[in-house]
Amino acid sequence: MRIFILVLLLSAVEFDLSSQTIKRKLTMEDVIKLAQEKSISSMVSKNIFASAYWQYRSYKAERLPSVNINAGVGNFNRSLVALQDAATGSFAYRENYILENNMSLSLNQNITATGGTLSLYSSLNRLDQFRPERYVTYYTQPLTLSYIQPLWLFNSFKWNKKIEPKNFEYAKREYLENLEMTTITAVNYFWNFTLDQLNYEMAKRNYEQSKTLYRIATERFRLGSINKDVLLQLQLNMLNDSLNINSSYITLTSTRNRLCSYIGYTEDADIELQIDYKLPDILLDYNKVLEQAKQNSSFVLSQEIAILEAEKTVAQAKGNRGFTASFNARFGMSKSDEKLRRAYGNLRDQEVVGLTISLPVFDWGMGKGRVKMAESQAQTTRNKQEQAMIDYEQEIMLMVMQFNNQRNQCEISSRANEIANESYELSVKNFTRGTISVTDMNVAQSSKDAALRTYINNMSNYWNYYFSIRKKTLYDYINNTNINAEFDKLVK
Repeated sequence: MRIFILVLLLSAVEFDLSSQTIKRKLTMEDVIKLAQEKSISSMVSKNIFASAYWQYRSYKAERLPSVNINAGVGNFNRSLVALQDAATGSFAYRENYILENNMSLSLNQNITATGGTLSLYSSLNRLDQFRPERYVTYYTQPLTLSYIQPLWLFNSFKWNKKIEPKNFEYAKREYLENLEMTTITAVNYFWNFTLDQLNYEMAKRNYEQSKTLYRIATERFRLGSINKDVLLQLQLNMLNDSLNINSSYITLTSTRNRLCSYIGYTEDADIELQIDYKLPDILLDYNKVLEQAKQNSSFVLSQEIAILEAEKTVAQAKGNRGFTASFNARFGMSKSDEKLRRAYGNLRDQEVVGLTISLPVFDWGMGKGRVKMAESQAQTTRNKQEQAMIDYEQEIMLMVMQFNNQRNQCEISSRANEIANESYELSVKNFTRGTISVTDMNVAQSSKDAALRTYINNMSNYWNYYFSIRKKTLYDYINNTNINAEFDKLVK
């Protein structure tokens, strides 16, 4: 009766599998492509890059000329103001009753090399006075050129020119590395599903095998050729194998759902993975891998950016520590008249040149302290970068060693899997002939199952090492080409 129930249970599980939708056959490359196109992590990576892209566009816009229109419309003022008599020096309040309108058009250009700002502008002002008598005055500046130049101050334009292009290049490399991280996750899901799928198939085969052996043992027990304890041991094996089918199916379903979710499939999708057990013939050279990592990865670039940021902080502390000066110059034409037309005729020259200086007499060493603190932090940054580079090179070396060794591990485990399967088949034949015990046969079955799991795990590790090195170097060693992307399309 119990055997009948177990058979029904197994049939229900198999029916559940067969009721799934049409199978989708996917290779590892298919899974990688789907993950890069549809996974949430790839979308997040695109958004992060888009943010960096627009930040870079804003930086480039700051270096281009800007055109601005400024206007003050309807500035009405009716109030009392204190006015001083030029002859006596006495003050008296007089009524102020005016309406002022003004507009200007300016073209501004920041000068990266010097940190100054060059402006070309035109302006028109109209002043309406209502009391003590009604009159209108126009003031025009048809064309004026001005230049403001800070002296010995921190030049943010110069430092942004050094840092911002590197930040944008870092964003590109970071995006590619994030995409490779998505690939690594997809590959891990692929091989986890492969292992669980094989575990499920293996559990079904073991159950069928144990069921057959139990049927043979029942006949031999009836004939008196085996003891009851052997029969009970085989029945226990059959029960355990039936339980393994259920547990392995539940694990397989969970793994399938995670993979489907990651690549954008529905949870009820029935996936059949196409496994290519042939490995590419690749042997990596540490020096070449390290060189490619330094050229392509974001790590070295992040080191350069960190040092530049530290040096920028030092320059800023030095530029703002005390003495400041600013040179201002303005040249143009201007005129004031009651008639708008005459306000643009017989223009007069205007020249304004000046130097503004600020020098603190005593700041209690605050400026010097900021400089020393910034220099100390910059040196700390350099020391950390040196240690980080040493650790980075050692990490690359370890990854290359693991990858080169893993192919041999896969070949050995493949051969071990073949031997374990052959040994198990012989054990089954010997058991049916009564030449080995149930314990020996169980050992052979366990060895067979373990050998297959070891082989799949080694295959998974091989591809994990490969794609991890690809992420570090942004280099495709199978096709011998740098990994790149169409960045312009990412922000459309």
